Amino acid sequence: MNFGLQERILALVILGGVAVFGLSSAQTLLAMSWGQTDTFYELIYRVLLLVIAIELVRTLVTHDLRAILGLLAFVVARKMLKPDLNVIDIVLSVLAFVALLAANYWWLSPSSPQGSDGSDVAP
Repeated sequence: MNFGLQERILALVILGGVAVFGLSSAQTLLAMSWGQTDTFYELIYRVLLLVIAIELVRTLVTHDLRAILGLLAFVVARKMLKPDLNVIDIVLSVLAFVALLAANYWWLSPSSPQGSDGSDVAP
């Protein structure tokens, strides 16, 4: 079995897990008290986990740098939404976002310093 087929099978398995987790999360969230702030945090935390799994599937199928950067951005965002973060976690998360924005500018922006073929543009 070639590597591309294995990745697609893994992507399908992950999508199945997303469906099961989504249904389970809906049942859990419906049973929670919506008058509490913790319920809202739990909703956002679970939604971001589902988005991360879907972005992982997209990365496995497309092998696109934009998909990888999106996946990493959602992972950092999910980490930053925890209410019990310390200062080091916040600083590192902000630096991670800055690195992702820089990577987006340098590698994916149409006005990036690199040409469309990935080579440096001559001055």
